[in-house]
Amino acid sequence: MNNDLNYKITENLKHEIETCGKSKSEIAAAIGVSKATVSQYLSGRALPTLATLSRLCNFIDCSADDILCIK
Repeated sequence: MNNDLNYKITENLKHEIETCGKSKSEIAAAIGVSKATVSQYLSGRALPTLATLSRLCNFIDCSADDILCIK
């Protein structure tokens, strides 16, 4: 995958997670990953699988299209 696209996805994920009003612990428990994994999403060291992204978007009420840069 293109590094620019990875960067944009990471930044979009970071924005949605940081503005949702939920803690990393709450998010991790709701989507079935560790708090460390959520931290990796925020830092760009990892990206969620599509299934995890779906659970994340449902939990924090955001659009996967916005995170994935789909117009």
